[in-house]
Amino acid sequence: MIPSTTFLLPVTLFAQCIVAQVSSSISEPPITSSLIISIAESSNNPSGSPLTTSAPRSQNATATSSSTTADVTVIVGPSASTNGNASATTSARARPSNTRPCNGHVEFCDRKFSNISMVVAHNSPFVRPRNAASNQVYPVLNQLNDGIRGLQFETQKPNSSSAIRLCHTSCDLLDVGTLESYLATVKGWLDSNPYEVIAIIMGNNNGQTTRIPVADYVQPFQDAGIMKYLWTPSLPSMNLTDWPSLSEMIIRNKRVVVMMDYGTDQSQVPWLLSEFNYQWETPFSPTDPAFPCTQQRPPNQAEDVSRNRMYMMNHNLNIEINLSGISGFLIPAYSLLDKVNAVSGNGSLGLGVQNCEKMWGRPPNWLLVDYYNFGNINGSVFQVAATANNVSYNEKSCCGTQSISAAVALTSHNVPMVVSLLLLSLAWL
Repeated sequence: MIPSTTFLLPVTLFAQCIVAQVSSSISEPPITSSLIISIAESSNNPSGSPLTTSAPRSQNATATSSSTTADVTVIVGPSASTNGNASATTSARARPSNTRPCNGHVEFCDRKFSNISMVVAHNSPFVRPRNAASNQVYPVLNQLNDGIRGLQFETQKPNSSSAIRLCHTSCDLLDVGTLESYLATVKGWLDSNPYEVIAIIMGNNNGQTTRIPVADYVQPFQDAGIMKYLWTPSLPSMNLTDWPSLSEMIIRNKRVVVMMDYGTDQSQVPWLLSEFNYQWETPFSPTDPAFPCTQQRPPNQAEDVSRNRMYMMNHNLNIEINLSGISGFLIPAYSLLDKVNAVSGNGSLGLGVQNCEKMWGRPPNWLLVDYYNFGNINGSVFQVAATANNVSYNEKSCCGTQSISAAVALTSHNVPMVVSLLLLSLAWL
């Protein structure tokens, strides 16, 4: 982390010149001065606690506005180790109030990246109607606009001369195009949404006998134009307290954290994080509807390490079938999606978060789901995340005006009748 004494001066200078920067790049909305100030103060707020201000203003503070009010209320939330509940009100010196949301909520601006629960689209690019290897209905722009802030997927190279492609298990089974093309779409969304911070979490040649060389990932990121947004850590591994706040990442315009499960080398590619040096995961590709919140990847990690790092709750229920000559192929449990992604109930995402919080003393940082638009209410997965973050959620902001039932998923993906009957006969624990 950068000491406050060395960071305050650049922040002040940045506030003075931001208008010139914005005028040279009019496609990006200006960053408000309240966010600039919040970074300077967050240097003196190492806990990363949620911090918001409210004051009567005639207009929002911007880099060209210097008006302030005398009375400012600061709402100080829970410590960095939780996303949770109680808050206290104290007085503070006057400063511009921030009304610009970070990742959809003003409350998130001063929270550390490691102190927010976000929804991850499992196999985000794999959107192909009537293909059992798909994991989402809506493509990545819909996902991001609906509130997805983690994009997870597999990467593969069919041969040594091929570009890195997005394939599910095998490029013969489902190939949705190149990594570069997908990243270019994400980059365009980032251009238009300068107050949003996301993560990209990749698998390296999963299911194959070799890993893609880490250097091969540089070109698709460069050619997609997304490099300017990539955040580079200062440490080879990080605990909860080491992460920056969202406001700092936004002001620095380093708003994309990229991780990969295996085959990384941060001495070669410093922005491509070795995932398990920074976070861990619950059981991968779960088939148990009880969704135990035990630490699985990386294996044999000490409990005290796990308690001090971010973690991902894999909450995508699978069943195993034989498909296109591939044995042990996992597909989503379509008929149970409304329950799996629900706010409450046995096997639900909501109950899973509660169980994880009881076990680890804090909610998961990442809630990984299939078909995020399914659930017992519209946007149920985002409601679960909002509850974990102690913020409100408007279900009308997601996924259209009507929820899509699991029955529709069975039909639209042409799942064989025997599989449908198997799914429908599963005993719900």
